[in-house]
Amino acid sequence: MTDDPKTGAWQNADARALGETQRQFDMDAVVGYILLIGVLIALVLVAGALIWRWMNTRTLWFDYKVTGMNLFELIVEEIHLAAKGAFRPRLLMSLGIAMLMLTPFIRVLASMVYFMAALRNWKYSVFTAIVLLTLTYSLFLR
Repeated sequence: MTDDPKTGAWQNADARALGETQRQFDMDAVVGYILLIGVLIALVLVAGALIWRWMNTRTLWFDYKVTGMNLFELIVEEIHLAAKGAFRPRLLMSLGIAMLMLTPFIRVLASMVYFMAALRNWKYSVFTAIVLLTLTYSLFLR
């Protein structure tokens, strides 16, 4: 490619490269914000649960088990208890754990949407979809 002033070939290539760099920077910022917000929400929920638990019982010990259930069963059980009016520190703790587990899932989902919609890169979209399916499957495991 030559620097032809009539066609502006170099200028067009530079503009495309600058646009791709800006989009990559934007996606990196989105991923960073998703991870930051997810972890901060989880931190606030867990800290709130610990403070609430300490104020009620003067202990930080939670006496319930999450073994034998997957993430969605945990969320459904806690929402079901909250709907019955059983608001307790356990609800905040479970929601904090759920948020912490869902944060990488949301990050991969955002990446897949970015690869499909913004970049139209089908190879990366397929790879990211495989990762998303694997994460989804792991969230349903016990």
